Amino acid sequence: MEVCFLRGLLFLALTAWTLADDGQVTFVSELSSKPAQKLSKYGWYANVRLQRFQMPEETAVARWLFSVKKGHTFNCGQHNVTIHLRWGAPPVVNPTGSVFPNATLWSPSFSLILPVTSQSSTTFNLSDPAPGVWFVAAHLPEDDRRIEQKGFPSCSYFFQPQLSIRRAVDTPVLQQATPLTQTAAPDTPARLKLYVPEFASLLSISVTGCSSGEAAEVRNCSLLLTLGSASLQQGATTVNCSGTSCSVSLSSPPWDTWLRVVVESSQVNRTVTFTVVSNCTVGCKPKSVGLKADDDIAKLRGGSSNSSSAGNVSLASVFSNKSACVWSVPVLYEELDVLSLRFTPVSGPNVSVTDMHPTLLSYPLPPHATGGTLNLQLTLNSTNATMGNSSAVVACFSPWAPILNLKQARPCHTALFVGYSVGVNVSVPKTVIRLPFPQSTTWYLTLQLTCNSNCGNTSVVSVVPEVFISACVEDCGPYGECRLLRSYSYLYAACVCSAGWKGWGCTDGSTAQSLLRQVGATLLLTLSNLSFLPAIVVAMKRGYVTEASVYAFTMFFSTFYHACDQPGVAVLCIMDYDALQYCDFLGSVCAIWVTILCMARLRHTFKYTLFMLGALLIAMSMQLDRKGLWNLLGPVLCAILLMVITWVYRGVRRRHCYPPSWQRWVFFLLPGVLCALVGVCLYIFAETEDNYYYTHSIWHILVASCVVFLLPPKETFAEELSWSRGFSWSWSWSWSPRVCGYTLCQNNKDELYTVT
Repeated sequence: MEVCFLRGLLFLALTAWTLADDGQVTFVSELSSKPAQKLSKYGWYANVRLQRFQMPEETAVARWLFSVKKGHTFNCGQHNVTIHLRWGAPPVVNPTGSVFPNATLWSPSFSLILPVTSQSSTTFNLSDPAPGVWFVAAHLPEDDRRIEQKGFPSCSYFFQPQLSIRRAVDTPVLQQATPLTQTAAPDTPARLKLYVPEFASLLSISVTGCSSGEAAEVRNCSLLLTLGSASLQQGATTVNCSGTSCSVSLSSPPWDTWLRVVVESSQVNRTVTFTVVSNCTVGCKPKSVGLKADDDIAKLRGGSSNSSSAGNVSLASVFSNKSACVWSVPVLYEELDVLSLRFTPVSGPNVSVTDMHPTLLSYPLPPHATGGTLNLQLTLNSTNATMGNSSAVVACFSPWAPILNLKQARPCHTALFVGYSVGVNVSVPKTVIRLPFPQSTTWYLTLQLTCNSNCGNTSVVSVVPEVFISACVEDCGPYGECRLLRSYSYLYAACVCSAGWKGWGCTDGSTAQSLLRQVGATLLLTLSNLSFLPAIVVAMKRGYVTEASVYAFTMFFSTFYHACDQPGVAVLCIMDYDALQYCDFLGSVCAIWVTILCMARLRHTFKYTLFMLGALLIAMSMQLDRKGLWNLLGPVLCAILLMVITWVYRGVRRRHCYPPSWQRWVFFLLPGVLCALVGVCLYIFAETEDNYYYTHSIWHILVASCVVFLLPPKETFAEELSWSRGFSWSWSWSWSPRVCGYTLCQNNKDELYTVT
């Protein structure tokens, strides 16, 4: 299920139901809740728990409740949970303080710190939030890089966010140039909304006829006029009004959207009556250009060599018209793959730019593209035009509304949002910007040629704008891998780095491993598996051919699994990584299984039956959960239990401790058990990502040494095959009965091997 979403329309009439032109609206409440998720320490973006909330239109107040609860009873100390909140796209977080890739622009999101001991909660209230999707992200502090084995108890925290809202259902609409009389009380502000059409260049709101109903106070009614919504990154525009009138103007307002207007009164216990009116100015509207009903996209995008020149001619004809103020270039939208989109001008890659009027391209970004990276690459085509050092093409890449005047003091600022300025010239013919997790709206690219004095003959130049969505920044580079992540039905991407590299694009090498260390780590982890050679030799010498083959299998696949598992460039994969990992884990558990069963000294038929049955069950459990704790403990405990039962049975029958020789205990069993215990402690408690290459190598050596010590001596009276006598081309077999009384058959060393 995507969400445990409770949307209960409570329909609480918080104010009286009156007509809309009285300034009164009706409010309802809604509640949405998400399921609790286990938090992780931050290592990369996959450790962030991401949740989405849909904010309805005309929401007056939003209240988030963030709860964190411990999932265990033992004490883990106090941890701080960081909560990020962003509107329109997932928050870009950087808890490690790493360096972002070049030309990657981002702004920190709003964040809260919640200290947690056993159970904690906090609330966050936001008035007049922006409608749309809000993202909540939470994580624990930076990872200490300790490797925790799956199945062992550890500190766990669960995070659950909830959202309750209060929204209006009958907000009055402020029509263009139509006065509307409203009232505002101290606790009941007047709420209105108005529609901003496309190509609007100026929006003005005027409040007149302010009166509080008292003759002495008729010219002293204070009002607070707010235009827009709160999005945490960008705030609304607010004006304090005094007297009987005031106004506010927005240049370059957001296009094709509903805008919120809130008028509040600061008069104590008095209701203020006023008249509000809006005016929207369309300063520049291009001609009807673009595709027609009979246009063929293939022809428009065809490989004709005259396509760019044809575009220049048509542009020159448009600019020769005195009424033209902007040239709008139609753009083709192509969805290539998951989080892979491309925008291209339909007339070809080259776009003509002049100094007379700006050139405008629009890029509508769908909601599912917000989980990737928005890339803009602007290249000056020097073959189509000759530019001097005093000329440059300036551009503004802005959301919600374009900037049609690039020669102003703040050339890339709209009324409510901030764009990104770029430019190319002869010295810098190419520029790139990358925006991780862009907002879902229409992005506008405005281009214009600027000159210090007169552009002269350079009146039209050609540039190549490339806008596309990629999953990650530069595909995470050579030391990272781009991973596709999912939060319910929402997909997003992030880089997982290796070899000590870190950052949003794995470009921060402040803690990177050197090539020498990478090669050394690979050699240690692979060559340490050669310590199984003595175990294989001892097993073959003592006639344990099956056990020796299991050790050889384990040594081979462990060697090449660790050669393939290394970060950086010192990597060698002879087959699929998943297959190597499966064989390594299977061989390791089977090696422990057959060694303990061999120590039990069972009859051959029973022993080999258990070998095969155990191998099949281990293979099945590895397929179900490869890193589960009981996949290792289950076979080990069963084998130890079986070995203890057989040893106790023989000791009771002989009325003597088994094995009977104290040398066997002191020089073989106790050192073997000690090696096993030290290896297990290193494997479970001491491994970190920094010391893994030598602690895990010691684990290999200790496990192989443990096998050498624990393998029992050769079965002297066991049936000898050619494997134990040495290889020969001639093989014969004979049988003669062997009679023993109702006593135990022993060898010269007084050690039990066969029971008749």
